[in-house]
Amino acid sequence: MYYIYHIFDKKIGVARNLYKRVTLAQGYKPNEYEVLEYSEDIEYISKREIELQKFYGYKVDRKLYKNLFKKMKINATEQTSTFPYHISDLKHELNSLIGFKWDTLYGTFELTEESIEWINKNAVKSMYNDNRTFIYNKAFYEAFLVDPIPTEENIFKLIRSWAEDRGIYSKGDSKTQYLKLMEESGELSQALLKNDKLEIIDAIGDMVVVLTNLAYMEGHDIESCIQSAYNVISKRTGKMINGTFVKDKITL
Repeated sequence: MYYIYHIFDKKIGVARNLYKRVTLAQGYKPNEYEVLEYSEDIEYISKREIELQKFYGYKVDRKLYKNLFKKMKINATEQTSTFPYHISDLKHELNSLIGFKWDTLYGTFELTEESIEWINKNAVKSMYNDNRTFIYNKAFYEAFLVDPIPTEENIFKLIRSWAEDRGIYSKGDSKTQYLKLMEESGELSQALLKNDKLEIIDAIGDMVVVLTNLAYMEGHDIESCIQSAYNVISKRTGKMINGTFVKDKITL
């Protein structure tokens, strides 16, 4: 799914993962932006993004969103992001792709004038192919994604604020949240089968969001639920059997 998001009084953009792209990467809380439209049709979303940027009077992207993914394919692994260019051509090629974004385990990276300068200075030539260069993802993350990841205490408050602003608590119920949890669980199982690291992160995060809302709807907060569970398991003894922790039986 592609989402057109609106950061109030600042910009309009497109993301596939709002939490990683807008909250983690750009530092905006859920109540500081809104989703204007969403669709699985990248053609529609690409054109609509430009239309809305013009309508709101924001800076208009030089390239359609869909075209960013046709000109360059970045191979992002856990450790590195690899560009299909010779190191001597890297800066020139990347300058033509300002605004290009790609997902990594550290979040969504973006080509800007500043990040291109950094990439050009820190890129390493591939030892296997002269026409490929790479950067280390963690180094890029430390250089540009400087907004700290919210603490567990803060992130749960942000989730509840986001849910309340969108009417999830006033118009939804626990049963629908439970069904949503099962849906996200199914997505996690598919991601595990495919060993898709990014989708695994997304699915686990989505399940935590749903559980946070479900707890709130039942008159609890998820922090207390987690603390209660930990109070029990911290005293539990047992052993690993076939990859599963099996607790000791209590004898009276």
